[in-house]
Amino acid sequence: MTREALTPRLRDRDVPAALPALGAGVSPLLARLYAARGVEGPSDIDYRLATLPHPAGLSGLAAASAVMADAIMRGQRLLVVGDFDADGATSTALAVRALMALGATRVDYLVPNRFEFGYGLSAELVAVARERSPDLILTVDNGISAHAGVDAANAAGIPVVVTDHHLPGATLPEAAAIVNPQLDTQGFAGRSLAGVGVCFYLMLGIRSALRERGWFGPQRAEPALVEQLDLVALGTVADVVPMDSVNRTLVEQGLRRIRAGEGTPGVAALLEAAGRDPADCIASDLGFAAGPRLNAAGRLGDMGIGIELLLCDSATQARDRAAELDALNRERRTLEQSMREEALAGIEADTLADPDDPAPVLCLYREDWHQGVVGIVASRIKERFQRPVIAFAPGEAGQLKGSGRSVSGVHLRDLLEAIDTRTDGRLIQRFGGHAMAAGLSIRPDDYAAFRDELQAIAREQLGERPLGEVIDTDGELTANAYTLTTARAIRYAGPWGPGFPEPCFRGRFRVAGQRVVGSHHLKLSLVPEGEATPPLDAIAFNALEQGWDVHTAAGWILAAFRLDVNRFRGRESLQLLIDYLAPA
Repeated sequence: MTREALTPRLRDRDVPAALPALGAGVSPLLARLYAARGVEGPSDIDYRLATLPHPAGLSGLAAASAVMADAIMRGQRLLVVGDFDADGATSTALAVRALMALGATRVDYLVPNRFEFGYGLSAELVAVARERSPDLILTVDNGISAHAGVDAANAAGIPVVVTDHHLPGATLPEAAAIVNPQLDTQGFAGRSLAGVGVCFYLMLGIRSALRERGWFGPQRAEPALVEQLDLVALGTVADVVPMDSVNRTLVEQGLRRIRAGEGTPGVAALLEAAGRDPADCIASDLGFAAGPRLNAAGRLGDMGIGIELLLCDSATQARDRAAELDALNRERRTLEQSMREEALAGIEADTLADPDDPAPVLCLYREDWHQGVVGIVASRIKERFQRPVIAFAPGEAGQLKGSGRSVSGVHLRDLLEAIDTRTDGRLIQRFGGHAMAAGLSIRPDDYAAFRDELQAIAREQLGERPLGEVIDTDGELTANAYTLTTARAIRYAGPWGPGFPEPCFRGRFRVAGQRVVGSHHLKLSLVPEGEATPPLDAIAFNALEQGWDVHTAAGWILAAFRLDVNRFRGRESLQLLIDYLAPA
C-alpha cells in the first residue's frame, strides 16, 4: 500500500459570546484568543508568584520536607537520583543547587544510563548508588513505580524520598515519604506539575521546615529559591505537560529571569548554542531550541553532561558544555533522518496498509534502530501520516523499547492499558505516559502479537471516528491584523503550550513566490485572499518531508499558520509560520 498522508481537518475554536473584561492593555484580538482558551478574568493571566498554590496544600510535602530537613541538619550524605530526559536533568540540577543553598554539605547525584539501567530507581541502580554510601536517596521525576528499587534501598538501610509526577500504579513503593500531585485528594491546583515543578515545591517545603527550626540566621542566609525558576521553566516546557495556570506562572517567572540575565549560565548557553537570544526568550525557544539540545545527552550518551552544564556557575564553562550538547544534537538529527527514511520505506512495504481499511496506528521496528531516537522518529512519522505511531528499537535486557506519539482523540496511554488488561499483562512488560506520548517495553517475540492487538483495540476505540489530526484554529485574521505589532503582542501574551496553545489562524492565500530552503523547508510569499497588500513572508518547515506541494495549487493555497517575529541581522519583520497547507 502507499500510505498517503491523511488530510488534517481544520476546526475553529469556540469563543464565548461575551468576551472577558481583561483590562485596557488587552486588545480585542487577544481577548478573543484568551477567551477561546478558557480565560474568564484577569486572575487567569496574572502570573505573579503570589498566585501560586501554597506548598502546604500538596499532600505528602510536609512529611518529605521534615525528612529532608532532618538530613540536612544532621549533615547527612544526600544522593539525588534523576531521569535521563530534560525534565529529569533540570530536576536533578535544581535539587543539587537548592539543597546546597539550603545548607546541605554533602550532595551528589546519579542518573541511570538509559542503555544500561533503563528508567528510574531500579534495584540495579541502587547497587551502584550504595558505592557512594548515601544516607538518604531523593528521587526526582521518577520513583512512583520503583518498588524494587525502594525495597533494595530499604534493605540497605537507605531511606528514600520520592518526588514524581507520573501516574501511580495500584500500589505505592515503601518510601520514607512520597510527593506526587497525582496522589493528591485535597484539591491541590498544581496537579499538572512537571517533575521539576514537584521538586521546586519540595525545596520550598524544606526551606519552610528549616526556617521553623531556626536553621537560618546571621551565619546562614535563607536562600531565594526563585533563582532556580529558569530550570523549572525549561523542564516544564520540555516535558510538554499541560500549560495550566500554575505551570504558566512558573514558566513565565522563569522566562522573565532568563530575559533579565538572571538565570543559570547553563540555560543561557543552551539558548545561545541554538542561535536564540536569551534576552528575548519565550516558551517555544525552550521547547524547540534548548530542550532538544539538553535531551540529546540522554538520548545518545550520558545525561551527566547536561546536568553538569546546568550546574555550571561559569559562563565560559557553560558555553563549552553547550557546544558539546549542540554537537550531540546534530548527531541526533543525522541519526533521526536516517531512521525516518527507513521508516518511510518500511511503511510503503507494510502489508497491513490496506488502502480501503488503513491501519489506525502505525507500528514500526528495525533491529538496527537507536532506542534514544525512536520517540522523535515516531513524532515525525505521526506528523506525516496523521495517525498515532509507536516505534520500537532494541533495548536493554534483550527487550524492545517502544516510544509512541498520538494525535487528538486517541489517548495513547489508555490504549496501552487496554492492551495490557486484555492480555493479562502477557505482552507488555512495562508502560507509562499520557494521552499524546507513551513508552513501553515488550519481548522481541511478542512484537507481531502486540502489533495485532494494538490495531484491533484501536479500531474498537475509534469506531466510526475518522483518522487524521484535527487542527484547531482561531479563525481568519482581518487585513489590519497582519502586522509586526500583532505578532509581537501574541508572542509575549503566553506562555503558550499544551492546553493553552499558541494562536493558530487559517486563511486562503495567493502564492506570489516560493523556493526550497535548507533542502526541505519551503519559503513562500503569500497574499491574503481579497487583500491588496504586499506579499507576506512565510515559511513551512519540513514541508517536503510532510509531502506538501504547492506547485499544483494553481496559485492558491489554504493554510493554517501562526504569526511570528522574524529576526535577521538586527532587523525584525512579520513572518507566517505555516502549520499546514494544501491546494485551495
